Amino acid sequence: MSVREITYGFGVNPQQNANHFYVVSLVDKEQPVQVFERFQWTDGEEQKLEKADQLRIEISRYKWSKVSADLTAEFNARLKKDRLKVGRFVTGGTPVEKLFGKEMMVLLWGIEDCDPSVIPTAIRNWKGLMPEERWWLYTMTNASTGQLNDKRGWRIALRYALCENPIRENPQLSLLEMFEEE
Repeated sequence: MSVREITYGFGVNPQQNANHFYVVSLVDKEQPVQVFERFQWTDGEEQKLEKADQLRIEISRYKWSKVSADLTAEFNARLKKDRLKVGRFVTGGTPVEKLFGKEMMVLLWGIEDCDPSVIPTAIRNWKGLMPEERWWLYTMTNASTGQLNDKRGWRIALRYALCENPIRENPQLSLLEMFEEE
């Protein structure tokens, strides 16, 4: 008999790793959505923010509403594949597993200063990246411009790469997929 892992939000298992991201969406619709990187876990699902938690971004509720469904779908598909409990973003706070959080930050940093009309392009470009590519982009961006108001350098590069790099609606096939079709 296998025991199902206890996870919170989107795949956070504090028994394995306390490092996670925490999405704060308050009831007040005028307040921006905030994303913190956290290195400790407070007992229970509702987390208490502390001084050591790093605010990575504040994004308008409107822009968040344009990406949250795609983030949910992406993360839940992978959680299902790993036979883990799926998550959803809730009012209050939602824990997000560390690697998912890095991927989420790449998309959010990419759209933070863009015109909302290009968000669908940003999502398509983001979906076109492998998780490992997103992790690398997070690492490079965070190392040089990962603080809340560091809207320069890699942050600008993410915006250009995701928002101003139009792609076709039809996804490109990988070489492996091309050979499988034959």
